[in-house]
Formats: sequence, C-alpha cells, structure tokens
Amino acid sequence: MVGMEITGQNQHILSARELGVVACTRCTKVWPVGTDACGRCGSTIVARDDKSLQRVWALWLMGVICYIPANIYPMLQTRTLVQVSEDTIVGGAVELIHHGAIGIALVILVASVVIPLGKFLAIGFLALSVKRPSSVSNHHRQVLYEVVEYIGRWSMIDIFVVAILSSLVQLNTLAAVNPGRASLFFALSVIFTMLSAKAFDSRMIWDVQAKQAGAGSHD
Repeated sequence: MVGMEITGQNQHILSARELGVVACTRCTKVWPVGTDACGRCGSTIVARDDKSLQRVWALWLMGVICYIPANIYPMLQTRTLVQVSEDTIVGGAVELIHHGAIGIALVILVASVVIPLGKFLAIGFLALSVKRPSSVSNHHRQVLYEVVEYIGRWSMIDIFVVAILSSLVQLNTLAAVNPGRASLFFALSVIFTMLSAKAFDSRMIWDVQAKQAGAGSHD
C-alpha cells in the first residue's frame, strides 16, 4: 500500500513504511507498524527480513552447484536389445535435432538451459542491486523478480519428460527408458533456485531508493 504526495511539479510516492503500516507476507493484510502477529492468519509480521539475503545466496549457491552435474551426467538412459545409450540435456536436444524434432529440442534447451541460467543471473543481480546503486529502475527490478517467480514452475519440464518416457517406454527386454543421474541434480537445482527466489524480500528493492532519498535530503 502506497500513497502519493504532490508538491508543485514533483510527485513523491510514499512507501508503506513511511505511511506507518506493514503488510503480512502471507495473507497481505495491512497492519500498523509494530504489530507482532497478523490477526487474520496468525503469521509473524516483520517489516523486513534481515536474514533474507543470506538465505538467498545460500540457496542460490546450492542451485548452481547442483546444476553443474545436472549438465554433465546423463539425463536419460535408453536401453534396447543391441545397445545402451545415455544422453545429457544438451546431447539429447542435439539428438532430437538430428531426428528432425527441432521444435521439441528448442523447448528442452530453453526450459533446461536458457531459463535456469537466466534465473541464476536474475536472482544474483537482484540480490546485489539491493546493496549497491543500480542503473535499473525499481519498477523494472520488481517486474524482473515477479517474472523469475512466475517461470519457476515451468523449470521442471525436463523431469516431466523423463518421467513420462520412463512410464511409457517399458517393453521389458526389448526397450526401456530410465532417468539418469542428472535428473536428480536437475530437480534439486530447480528446487533450490525456486526457494532462493522465494526467500528474496522484494521490499528491499524499494528501500534502496528510500535510503538514497534520505541521504540526499541531508546533503
């Protein structure tokens, strides 16, 4: 909840903290500053989570660590009467391209490579931007955070594909498709990244502007 103060030609957007209110992060009910617990859902109300960035970086680092073996180890193991083949994420996409399934290969590359790397970069940038000045506006950073949270649910597409193939292609001794070691690491990487984004307190984005405005008023 924000207010607007208009002085001459200048417009100053008041934050909830400046208005003396704080919102419950669980049910979004607004309460006066100093309220200990939400009267609607019972959650503890905190104006800012001081340990938010510590959790963000810890979970972010775990996601990065798990993402490395997820791309090194095979994601899918295909066994037939004559051979056993193992494909990594990128190797499987290349194999699909060779078989003419370019659309499916692009979907897998985007969901398994482009989006995870983009999320790592976005979360890292947001965590750094709340501690130092940034040329990116607060509004754009807030939008970036919301996009990262929204697309997180689609990052498991590789795991879904492996699970579907494993359940459908089980012809006993003729052919079988099983998940590779990379599937576990990829799932863990996605989970840690989603938790890292969830741990980020987006209200800190707007605190930077308030601190800069306060410092400017004392100059």
